[in-house]
Amino acid sequence: MRYISLDLETSGSNPQRHQILELAAVVEDTRHLLPLPELPAFRRVVRHPELVGTAGALALNAGLLRELARKEPNPELCTPEELLPQLREFLLAHGFKPDKKDCVPVTMAGKNIAVFDLGFLRELPGYGSLIRAEPAMLDPAAFYLNWRKDTRLPTMQICKARAGFEDDTVAHQALADALDVVQLLRPFYELPVYKVVNE
Repeated sequence: MRYISLDLETSGSNPQRHQILELAAVVEDTRHLLPLPELPAFRRVVRHPELVGTAGALALNAGLLRELARKEPNPELCTPEELLPQLREFLLAHGFKPDKKDCVPVTMAGKNIAVFDLGFLRELPGYGSLIRAEPAMLDPAAFYLNWRKDTRLPTMQICKARAGFEDDTVAHQALADALDVVQLLRPFYELPVYKVVNE
């Protein structure tokens, strides 16, 4: 199976009001595993004419704001209008195929991707015509849930701790977080849950 692990950093939590500051995606092929640093990776910081955000989100992304404010050329810099066309080119270059309507359907993975990231993606020019997410998405929280003790799905930090990561802190950097999701999912490739249930 091939999927992309995708993560966003944003200026707030409201997709209709706030903006994507950074998007990163890595391609994972579960039949041909590569070391994490060798996975095909896409990263863009997104420059807007004006930013609208919450103090907490902007403070969390202070490094991104400094990157966006620099004057020197940055090959990873784009506008919101350029973001999905560039992501589409990356996906096509790594073997993803368009459907009959020339839209590239992609299975996506990410922590809270269905309730957070997808809302922002849908606001981008070209979503649904250039790229669209497959309806089913992979969230590592379901794999690290303690069904008897948890009262809600575990956070990224809890997932990392339960997986035995040496460092369970969350980077809040899109590429690092996307790679963490792949690392969290990999232990489950060899022993799918349905096999455990059937046994």
